[in-house]
Amino acid sequence: MSVFERYLTLWVFLCIVIGVALGQVMPAPFHWLGSLEIAKVNLPVGLLIWVMIIPMLLRIDFGALHEVKKHWRGIGVTLLVNWAVKPFSMALLGWIFIRHVFLPFLPVGEIDSYIAGLVLLAAAPCTAMVFVWSRLVNGEPIFTLSQVALNDAIMVFAFAPLVALLLGMSSIMVPWDTLLVSVVFYIVLPVLIAQIWRKLLIAKGEEALQRTLEKLGPASISALLLTLVLLFAFQGNAIVKQPLIILMLAVPITIQVYSTSMLAYWMNRRFGEAHCVAGPSALIGASNFFELAVAAAISLFGFESGAALATVVGVLIEVPVMLSVVAIVKRTEGWYRSGQG
Repeated sequence: MSVFERYLTLWVFLCIVIGVALGQVMPAPFHWLGSLEIAKVNLPVGLLIWVMIIPMLLRIDFGALHEVKKHWRGIGVTLLVNWAVKPFSMALLGWIFIRHVFLPFLPVGEIDSYIAGLVLLAAAPCTAMVFVWSRLVNGEPIFTLSQVALNDAIMVFAFAPLVALLLGMSSIMVPWDTLLVSVVFYIVLPVLIAQIWRKLLIAKGEEALQRTLEKLGPASISALLLTLVLLFAFQGNAIVKQPLIILMLAVPITIQVYSTSMLAYWMNRRFGEAHCVAGPSALIGASNFFELAVAAAISLFGFESGAALATVVGVLIEVPVMLSVVAIVKRTEGWYRSGQG
Protein backbone atom coordinates (compact mmCIF):
# COMPACT_ATOMS: atom_id res chain seq x y z
CA MET A 1 0.00 0.00 0.00
CA SER A 2 1.17 3.50 -0.74
CA VAL A 3 1.52 6.06 2.06
CA PHE A 4 -1.71 7.73 0.93
CA GLU A 5 -3.62 4.43 0.99
CA ARG A 6 -2.14 3.22 4.27
CA TYR A 7 -3.05 6.39 6.15
CA LEU A 8 -6.29 7.21 4.33
CA THR A 9 -8.25 7.31 7.61
CA LEU A 10 -5.83 9.92 9.00
CA TRP A 11 -6.08 12.06 5.84
CA VAL A 12 -9.89 11.89 5.95
CA PHE A 13 -9.88 12.92 9.62
CA LEU A 14 -7.64 15.90 8.79
CA CYS A 15 -10.00 16.83 5.95
CA ILE A 16 -12.88 16.81 8.42
CA VAL A 17 -11.03 19.23 10.72
CA ILE A 18 -9.82 21.48 7.89
CA GLY A 19 -13.16 21.48 6.08
CA VAL A 20 -15.21 22.24 9.19
CA ALA A 21 -12.80 25.02 10.20
CA LEU A 22 -12.80 26.65 6.75
CA GLY A 23 -16.58 26.38 6.49
CA GLN A 24 -16.99 28.20 9.80
CA VAL A 25 -14.39 30.90 9.12
CA MET A 26 -15.06 31.67 5.43
CA PRO A 27 -18.37 30.15 4.24
CA ALA A 28 -18.91 32.48 1.23
CA PRO A 29 -16.32 30.90 -1.16
CA PHE A 30 -17.68 27.42 -0.50
CA HIS A 31 -21.28 28.47 -1.15
CA TRP A 32 -20.11 30.00 -4.42
CA LEU A 33 -18.42 26.72 -5.39
CA GLY A 34 -21.60 24.87 -4.47
CA SER A 35 -23.61 27.06 -6.85
CA LEU A 36 -21.55 26.09 -9.91
CA GLU A 37 -23.71 23.31 -11.31
CA ILE A 38 -25.40 22.10 -14.50
CA ALA A 39 -28.37 19.69 -14.32
CA LYS A 40 -27.70 19.39 -10.56
CA VAL A 41 -24.15 18.17 -11.26
CA ASN A 42 -21.66 20.35 -9.41
CA LEU A 43 -18.88 21.22 -11.85
CA PRO A 44 -15.91 21.52 -9.43
CA VAL A 45 -16.84 18.23 -7.76
CA GLY A 46 -17.51 16.61 -11.13
CA LEU A 47 -13.99 17.49 -12.23
CA LEU A 48 -12.50 16.19 -8.97
CA ILE A 49 -14.51 12.96 -9.22
CA TRP A 50 -13.16 12.33 -12.72
CA VAL A 51 -9.61 12.85 -11.45
CA MET A 52 -10.43 10.29 -8.74
CA ILE A 53 -12.24 7.69 -10.81
CA ILE A 54 -10.49 7.60 -14.19
CA PRO A 55 -7.07 6.47 -12.82
CA MET A 56 -8.87 3.67 -10.97
CA LEU A 57 -10.82 2.57 -14.05
CA LEU A 58 -7.58 2.71 -16.03
CA ARG A 59 -6.49 -0.41 -14.13
CA ILE A 60 -9.47 -2.43 -15.35
CA ASP A 61 -9.00 -4.71 -18.34
CA PHE A 62 -12.42 -5.65 -19.71
CA GLY A 63 -10.60 -8.15 -21.90
CA ALA A 64 -10.24 -10.25 -18.75
CA LEU A 65 -13.98 -10.93 -18.65
CA HIS A 66 -13.50 -14.26 -20.46
CA GLU A 67 -11.50 -15.45 -17.43
CA VAL A 68 -14.61 -15.55 -15.22
CA LYS A 69 -15.31 -19.18 -16.16
CA LYS A 70 -12.09 -20.36 -14.47
CA HIS A 71 -13.44 -19.51 -11.02
CA TRP A 72 -17.16 -19.55 -11.66
CA ARG A 73 -18.08 -20.51 -8.10
CA GLY A 74 -16.14 -17.60 -6.60
CA ILE A 75 -17.56 -15.25 -9.24
CA GLY A 76 -21.08 -16.47 -8.47
CA VAL A 77 -20.65 -15.97 -4.72
CA THR A 78 -19.27 -12.44 -5.17
CA LEU A 79 -22.03 -11.43 -7.58
CA LEU A 80 -24.68 -12.78 -5.21
CA VAL A 81 -23.24 -10.84 -2.26
CA ASN A 82 -22.57 -7.64 -4.25
CA TRP A 83 -25.90 -7.35 -6.01
CA ALA A 84 -28.47 -9.45 -4.11
CA VAL A 85 -27.32 -9.24 -0.48
CA LYS A 86 -25.24 -6.16 0.19
CA PRO A 87 -27.55 -3.34 -1.03
CA PHE A 88 -30.65 -4.89 0.54
CA SER A 89 -28.91 -5.67 3.84
CA MET A 90 -27.71 -2.05 4.02
CA ALA A 91 -31.25 -0.80 3.43
CA LEU A 92 -32.37 -3.06 6.30
CA LEU A 93 -29.56 -1.88 8.60
CA GLY A 94 -30.38 1.73 7.74
CA TRP A 95 -34.01 1.11 8.66
CA ILE A 96 -33.02 -0.52 11.97
CA PHE A 97 -30.38 1.96 13.13
CA ILE A 98 -31.33 5.27 11.47
CA ARG A 99 -35.12 5.02 11.67
CA HIS A 100 -35.25 3.32 15.07
CA VAL A 101 -32.16 2.86 17.28
CA PHE A 102 -30.55 6.27 16.67
CA LEU A 103 -33.68 8.18 15.65
CA PRO A 104 -33.93 10.24 18.89
CA PHE A 105 -30.36 11.48 18.42
CA LEU A 106 -30.47 12.45 14.72
CA PRO A 107 -31.95 15.55 13.01
CA VAL A 108 -35.42 14.50 11.86
CA GLY A 109 -35.16 16.29 8.53
CA GLU A 110 -32.10 14.27 7.47
CA ILE A 111 -33.28 10.72 8.28
CA ASP A 112 -34.25 9.85 4.70
CA SER A 113 -31.06 11.44 3.41
CA TYR A 114 -28.84 9.37 5.73
CA ILE A 115 -30.52 6.16 4.58
CA ALA A 116 -30.12 7.22 0.94
CA GLY A 117 -26.40 7.76 1.47
CA LEU A 118 -26.01 4.32 3.02
CA VAL A 119 -27.85 2.74 0.09
CA LEU A 120 -25.71 4.60 -2.46
CA LEU A 121 -22.59 3.37 -0.66
CA ALA A 122 -23.72 -0.26 -0.68
CA ALA A 123 -24.94 -0.25 -4.30
CA ALA A 124 -21.49 0.50 -5.74
CA PRO A 125 -18.99 -2.42 -5.55
CA CYS A 126 -15.36 -1.38 -5.07
CA THR A 127 -13.17 -0.88 -8.14
CA ALA A 128 -9.67 0.21 -7.14
CA MET A 129 -8.82 -0.54 -3.52
CA VAL A 130 -9.83 -4.18 -4.07
CA PHE A 131 -6.54 -4.74 -5.89
CA VAL A 132 -4.71 -3.62 -2.74
CA TRP A 133 -6.77 -5.88 -0.46
CA SER A 134 -6.34 -8.81 -2.85
CA ARG A 135 -2.56 -8.45 -2.86
CA LEU A 136 -2.52 -8.38 0.94
CA VAL A 137 -4.29 -11.77 1.17
CA ASN A 138 -2.28 -13.32 -1.70
CA GLY A 139 -5.43 -13.39 -3.82
CA GLU A 140 -5.63 -14.86 -7.31
CA PRO A 141 -4.91 -11.81 -9.54
CA ILE A 142 -6.84 -13.08 -12.58
CA PHE A 143 -9.92 -13.72 -10.44
CA THR A 144 -9.70 -10.25 -8.89
CA LEU A 145 -9.25 -8.55 -12.25
CA SER A 146 -12.05 -10.45 -13.98
CA GLN A 147 -14.44 -9.98 -11.03
CA VAL A 148 -13.85 -6.22 -10.87
CA ALA A 149 -14.26 -5.91 -14.66
CA LEU A 150 -17.54 -7.86 -14.46
CA ASN A 151 -18.81 -5.71 -11.58
CA ASP A 152 -17.98 -2.53 -13.50
CA ALA A 153 -19.83 -3.80 -16.56
CA ILE A 154 -22.88 -4.67 -14.44
CA MET A 155 -22.73 -1.33 -12.60
CA VAL A 156 -23.24 0.60 -15.84
CA PHE A 157 -26.70 -0.96 -16.20
CA ALA A 158 -27.71 -1.95 -12.66
CA PHE A 159 -26.65 0.96 -10.42
CA ALA A 160 -29.48 3.38 -11.27
CA PRO A 161 -32.37 0.84 -11.18
CA LEU A 162 -31.08 -0.74 -7.97
CA VAL A 163 -30.71 2.61 -6.18
CA ALA A 164 -34.16 3.73 -7.38
CA LEU A 165 -35.71 0.44 -6.21
CA LEU A 166 -34.16 0.50 -2.74
CA LEU A 167 -34.88 4.17 -2.12
CA GLY A 168 -38.41 3.66 -3.38
CA MET A 169 -38.83 0.81 -0.87
CA SER A 170 -37.76 3.29 1.82
CA SER A 171 -40.31 5.83 0.50
CA ILE A 172 -37.52 8.15 -0.65
CA MET A 173 -38.25 9.85 -3.95
CA VAL A 174 -35.36 9.92 -6.43
CA PRO A 175 -35.35 12.20 -9.49
CA TRP A 176 -34.72 9.72 -12.30
CA ASP A 177 -33.25 12.32 -14.64
CA THR A 178 -30.62 13.31 -12.06
CA LEU A 179 -29.85 9.67 -11.28
CA LEU A 180 -29.37 8.83 -14.96
CA VAL A 181 -27.20 11.92 -15.49
CA SER A 182 -25.08 10.80 -12.52
CA VAL A 183 -24.67 7.30 -14.00
CA VAL A 184 -23.63 8.68 -17.39
CA PHE A 185 -21.37 11.35 -15.90
CA TYR A 186 -19.72 9.26 -13.18
CA ILE A 187 -19.74 5.74 -14.67
CA VAL A 188 -20.29 5.55 -18.42
CA LEU A 189 -18.10 8.45 -19.58
CA PRO A 190 -15.19 7.70 -17.19
CA VAL A 191 -15.25 4.03 -18.24
CA LEU A 192 -15.11 4.98 -21.94
CA ILE A 193 -12.33 7.54 -21.41
CA ALA A 194 -10.30 5.14 -19.25
CA GLN A 195 -10.58 2.25 -21.70
CA ILE A 196 -9.60 4.38 -24.72
CA TRP A 197 -6.67 5.83 -22.76
CA ARG A 198 -5.67 2.33 -21.60
CA LYS A 199 -5.55 1.01 -25.18
CA LEU A 200 -3.42 3.95 -26.29
CA LEU A 201 -0.99 3.36 -23.42
CA ILE A 202 -0.78 -0.42 -23.91
CA ALA A 203 0.01 0.20 -27.58
CA LYS A 204 3.20 1.82 -26.28
CA GLY A 205 3.94 -1.12 -23.97
CA GLU A 206 2.90 -2.33 -20.51
CA GLU A 207 5.55 -0.13 -18.89
CA ALA A 208 3.86 2.99 -20.26
CA LEU A 209 0.63 1.99 -18.55
CA GLN A 210 2.36 1.28 -15.23
CA ARG A 211 4.26 4.60 -15.32
CA THR A 212 1.03 6.47 -15.95
CA LEU A 213 -0.76 4.67 -13.11
CA GLU A 214 2.08 5.52 -10.71
CA LYS A 215 1.95 9.19 -11.67
CA LEU A 216 -1.84 9.39 -11.41
CA GLY A 217 -2.10 7.62 -8.04
CA PRO A 218 -1.31 10.66 -5.84
CA ALA A 219 -3.52 12.90 -8.01
CA SER A 220 -6.46 10.53 -7.55
CA ILE A 221 -6.15 10.45 -3.76
CA SER A 222 -5.52 14.22 -3.61
CA ALA A 223 -8.73 14.86 -5.57
CA LEU A 224 -10.62 12.67 -3.12
CA LEU A 225 -9.25 14.58 -0.14
CA LEU A 226 -10.00 17.97 -1.70
CA THR A 227 -13.57 16.83 -2.36
CA LEU A 228 -13.87 15.85 1.30
CA VAL A 229 -12.65 19.29 2.40
CA LEU A 230 -15.43 20.84 0.30
CA LEU A 231 -18.01 18.45 1.73
CA PHE A 232 -17.09 19.08 5.34
CA ALA A 233 -16.97 22.83 4.78
CA PHE A 234 -20.69 22.53 4.02
CA GLN A 235 -21.35 19.93 6.73
CA GLY A 236 -19.56 21.95 9.42
CA ASN A 237 -22.63 23.27 11.25
CA ALA A 238 -24.26 19.85 11.51
CA ILE A 239 -21.05 18.22 12.77
CA VAL A 240 -20.32 20.95 15.31
CA LYS A 241 -23.85 20.65 16.71
CA GLN A 242 -23.91 16.81 16.72
CA PRO A 243 -20.40 15.35 16.47
CA LEU A 244 -21.68 11.82 17.25
CA ILE A 245 -23.52 11.68 13.92
CA ILE A 246 -20.41 10.28 12.23
CA LEU A 247 -20.12 7.52 14.84
CA MET A 248 -23.80 6.60 14.51
CA LEU A 249 -23.55 6.41 10.72
CA ALA A 250 -20.44 4.23 11.04
CA VAL A 251 -22.33 1.53 12.97
CA PRO A 252 -24.49 0.11 10.12
CA ILE A 253 -21.61 0.47 7.63
CA THR A 254 -19.24 -1.49 9.88
CA ILE A 255 -21.78 -4.22 10.61
CA GLN A 256 -22.50 -4.58 6.92
CA VAL A 257 -18.82 -4.89 5.96
CA TYR A 258 -18.18 -7.69 8.44
CA SER A 259 -21.41 -9.57 7.75
CA THR A 260 -21.13 -9.51 3.94
CA SER A 261 -17.41 -10.33 3.87
CA MET A 262 -17.81 -13.28 6.21
CA LEU A 263 -20.84 -14.52 4.27
CA ALA A 264 -18.84 -14.52 1.01
CA TYR A 265 -15.85 -16.14 2.74
CA TRP A 266 -17.97 -18.93 4.25
CA MET A 267 -19.88 -19.58 1.00
CA ASN A 268 -16.65 -19.94 -0.96
CA ARG A 269 -15.40 -22.44 1.61
CA ARG A 270 -18.70 -24.33 1.49
CA PHE A 271 -18.57 -24.55 -2.32
CA GLY A 272 -14.95 -25.69 -2.40
CA GLU A 273 -13.23 -22.63 -3.86
CA ALA A 274 -9.51 -22.11 -3.27
CA HIS A 275 -8.47 -19.74 -0.46
CA CYS A 276 -6.72 -17.45 -2.98
CA VAL A 277 -10.16 -16.89 -4.53
CA ALA A 278 -12.20 -16.77 -1.32
CA GLY A 279 -10.04 -13.95 0.11
CA PRO A 280 -10.57 -11.41 -2.68
CA SER A 281 -14.17 -12.60 -3.07
CA ALA A 282 -14.89 -11.68 0.55
CA LEU A 283 -13.13 -8.33 0.19
CA ILE A 284 -14.83 -7.43 -3.10
CA GLY A 285 -18.14 -8.41 -1.53
CA ALA A 286 -17.64 -6.06 1.41
CA SER A 287 -15.85 -2.94 0.13
CA ASN A 288 -17.45 0.02 -1.66
CA PHE A 289 -16.79 2.25 -4.66
CA PHE A 290 -17.04 5.21 -2.30
CA GLU A 291 -15.88 7.74 -4.92
CA LEU A 292 -18.97 6.98 -7.01
CA ALA A 293 -21.21 6.97 -3.93
CA VAL A 294 -19.95 10.41 -2.86
CA ALA A 295 -20.46 11.81 -6.36
CA ALA A 296 -23.97 10.40 -6.70
CA ALA A 297 -24.98 11.62 -3.23
CA ILE A 298 -23.85 15.17 -4.04
CA SER A 299 -25.67 15.13 -7.38
CA LEU A 300 -28.91 13.72 -5.98
CA PHE A 301 -29.11 15.42 -2.60
CA GLY A 302 -26.54 18.22 -2.50
CA PHE A 303 -23.33 19.12 -0.67
CA GLU A 304 -25.03 19.78 2.66
CA SER A 305 -27.15 16.63 2.67
CA GLY A 306 -27.07 13.77 5.12
CA ALA A 307 -26.58 11.46 2.13
CA ALA A 308 -23.26 13.10 1.26
CA LEU A 309 -22.14 12.86 4.89
CA ALA A 310 -23.11 9.16 5.10
CA THR A 311 -21.03 8.28 2.04
CA VAL A 312 -18.05 10.19 3.44
CA VAL A 313 -18.25 8.14 6.65
CA GLY A 314 -17.76 5.12 4.39
CA VAL A 315 -14.49 6.66 3.21
CA LEU A 316 -13.45 7.38 6.80
CA ILE A 317 -13.71 3.78 8.00
CA GLU A 318 -12.79 2.00 4.74
CA VAL A 319 -9.10 1.34 5.44
CA PRO A 320 -9.15 0.25 9.11
CA VAL A 321 -12.22 -1.96 8.70
CA MET A 322 -11.02 -3.58 5.48
CA LEU A 323 -7.55 -4.17 6.94
CA SER A 324 -9.21 -6.00 9.83
CA VAL A 325 -11.06 -8.19 7.30
CA VAL A 326 -7.71 -8.86 5.58
CA ALA A 327 -6.28 -9.95 8.95
CA ILE A 328 -9.23 -12.31 9.56
CA VAL A 329 -8.85 -13.90 6.12
CA LYS A 330 -5.13 -14.45 6.58
CA ARG A 331 -5.35 -15.80 10.13
CA THR A 332 -8.13 -18.26 9.30
CA GLU A 333 -6.43 -19.78 6.26
CA GLY A 334 -5.76 -23.03 8.17
CA TRP A 335 -9.40 -23.27 9.25
CA TYR A 336 -10.51 -22.53 5.68
CA ARG A 337 -8.42 -25.28 4.14
CA SER A 338 -9.43 -27.83 6.76
CA GLY A 339 -13.08 -27.66 5.74
CA GLN A 340 -12.82 -26.60 2.09
CA GLY A 341 -15.67 -28.19 0.12
